[in-house]
Amino acid sequence: MAGVTLWAATAMKQLTGHNSAVFSRQLGQYELCGSSGEDSFWITVSLNTNIKIAFRTVYSPDGPVISNIAENDDSIVCMLTSLTGTFEVEIKLPAKEKPVLHYTVRFQAAVPTAIPFWPKDLLIIEESSSPHDSEGEVYISQTGIRSGLIYAGIKKPESGSFLYLQNFSALDDYFQTTTTSVGDTVGGMWPEIGFSLPPTKDKLLPPDRMFTIADTFVVFDPVRPNDQFAIARQFIDRLADLYIHLPVPDTTYHDYPDILNRSLKDLEDNKGCWSYHNGKSFLNAYVSDYANPPEVMVQLAVLLPLLDYSSWQGKHVPLIDILKEVLPDFLDEETGILHRWLPARADMLDGSEPHKQANVMDSWYLYHPLLNLSRMALRGDKDAKTLFLKSLEFPIKVARHFNYRWPVFFDLNTLEVIKEETAPGQGGEKDVAGMYAHVMLQAWELTGDKRYLSEAEQAAQSLTAYGFNIMYQANNTAFSAGAMLRLYNITKNELYLDLAFVFLANLFANVALWQCSYGYLKHFPLFFALFPLTNAPYTAVYEEQECFAAFHDFLQHANDAPLARSAAMLMAEFIRHFIYRAVYYYPPLLPEAMLSEEVKTGEVDPKLWVALEDIHDGWEKSGLVGQEVYGAGLAFGILPRHYLKVPDGDFLVFIDYPTAEHCMGNRFRFKVLGVKALSCRLRILSLSGKPLSGLTVIAGEDKQTIEGKMTTEGHLEYTIHGDQIIEINKQQ
Repeated sequence: MAGVTLWAATAMKQLTGHNSAVFSRQLGQYELCGSSGEDSFWITVSLNTNIKIAFRTVYSPDGPVISNIAENDDSIVCMLTSLTGTFEVEIKLPAKEKPVLHYTVRFQAAVPTAIPFWPKDLLIIEESSSPHDSEGEVYISQTGIRSGLIYAGIKKPESGSFLYLQNFSALDDYFQTTTTSVGDTVGGMWPEIGFSLPPTKDKLLPPDRMFTIADTFVVFDPVRPNDQFAIARQFIDRLADLYIHLPVPDTTYHDYPDILNRSLKDLEDNKGCWSYHNGKSFLNAYVSDYANPPEVMVQLAVLLPLLDYSSWQGKHVPLIDILKEVLPDFLDEETGILHRWLPARADMLDGSEPHKQANVMDSWYLYHPLLNLSRMALRGDKDAKTLFLKSLEFPIKVARHFNYRWPVFFDLNTLEVIKEETAPGQGGEKDVAGMYAHVMLQAWELTGDKRYLSEAEQAAQSLTAYGFNIMYQANNTAFSAGAMLRLYNITKNELYLDLAFVFLANLFANVALWQCSYGYLKHFPLFFALFPLTNAPYTAVYEEQECFAAFHDFLQHANDAPLARSAAMLMAEFIRHFIYRAVYYYPPLLPEAMLSEEVKTGEVDPKLWVALEDIHDGWEKSGLVGQEVYGAGLAFGILPRHYLKVPDGDFLVFIDYPTAEHCMGNRFRFKVLGVKALSCRLRILSLSGKPLSGLTVIAGEDKQTIEGKMTTEGHLEYTIHGDQIIEINKQQ
């Protein structure tokens, strides 16, 4: 039997049955009603004759009284009064195919008011003598400052599923005024879940204005998913349904060519980025991190984006040679182990953390460098191919030893497990199996040896044991999604496509679909930020950067797979917002007051164009972990993917959506990915310094000419929708 609070028990009794409604509407196949309770005003949605979901819009212990109701075709506005103040409940009923409920609640206090407690706003009520006896499962709920999500299915009585989202962006005035945080405000225990206003502390809510205290979106589905694959696909589909209705913040254009030049200069010239060992230069992991030996992952994390940029630019970057030279130094020729730490300086490891020992390996660190080496090898780098193949047998031995289920830490010499689980009952680094599959696919593509393809499939099949919660680290989860898609394209085994969607769903459950304007975060565009771990309290530049690159790769491989429109939309929107957000990881674009005085590793230079690792909640300072040298490839990864070069042209094309099918003939053509329902920015940049003229932009199958606006820099800017062909012509 489920337990409930006193407030929920009372409300359930009142709302069970056909109690008198002050209004009623049809919401698709569902009946929506408004009802007054002893201390609350409710919106109820009857899913069938057995179950209703009740949404607490207003709460006041003395009992709010309805003073007015105004109805029209697509909205209902209720005004209520109480001793605590005045409430306004606005219900919007979008005229769309999907049954989406959107309601906003505003409150003006009668006197300066403290809010020490606020009940959860969502009750699942069984229409019986025991209204609290429903059974269900919450698949996804908020962690930290991520999206205010509840995604749940109702098992008993069988009644489908729903996705709930609290739009924290609209509540900013409340959080700012009361110095409270959105963190962990959406959750609860079945059948009493949802959002609670965070309690005020020493700041009262003033009576001088209305505060938005809820802005809720809910979409319903008559089908309850029956396994992790159905959960993943339905979550992505319903999240896309909600996303269309969200007030998505605007983005602005950033001059990435200029940012890249600043970043490259600082990376090359700043001594804090480098250390010197055995006659060679190595990148530090963090600025002024001289306490730890160099890491192979760090060298490769910067090298790969530099190679992307060098290829795009058609010009060699000398820094590439410095980084390539040191890679073999990490290989133990005798054992075939590509070490995380530079073996020659293992004496620097102090053992202060489990992984700071020469013989201890964090599982994902064994495979991440191999993934980047394989990419270099597939581009024709013979040295990278040699190093990759020399380093391959030991990781395969490890995979087989652990039966494709990796712990967190293990001993390189004995393979003894040092730390089994990420947290009690949570298992090890689950998504390493997907990254391992990716490495094996690269090896198969490079050599043609089917042994590697077989390894990839065995690793992929092991992933079915984990259920839905399969993510450990975001970038590795994103790589895993791509690996599963490639396996599907090779084998046409639907299991691998299903697994790709599970990985994607885990990623989209781990984002912040809201814009923070309180505290320090008013200086950082948080919307659609992706967190590095499922429990990480901050967003991290490198994991976001690698997810950005992995989504691009996924979309390039998706032509041969039935990719859901919803997944394509969400990936394109993440990419668009990441391009806008990414520059704000650079300290020169943030106020110094936002930067932490205490730094875990190295130091933070506020004038240096090297990204911070960590951006925290608005009431906390950022950069506490450090200034991340291995995230220095940020701009180098964005420029080649979003600045399209036109052969013999005096202009450059920027677009903030992913693209494909580039045609470089007399007419410059490309396909914009994403979906037609949403728009992106296209900007044509003059390379001559003179205003552009004589350009025509033609869009879509109907060959519509798009009008652009001239910017102050002499560039032309256009707004175009996704999923269409764009053609750019220039008069000769």
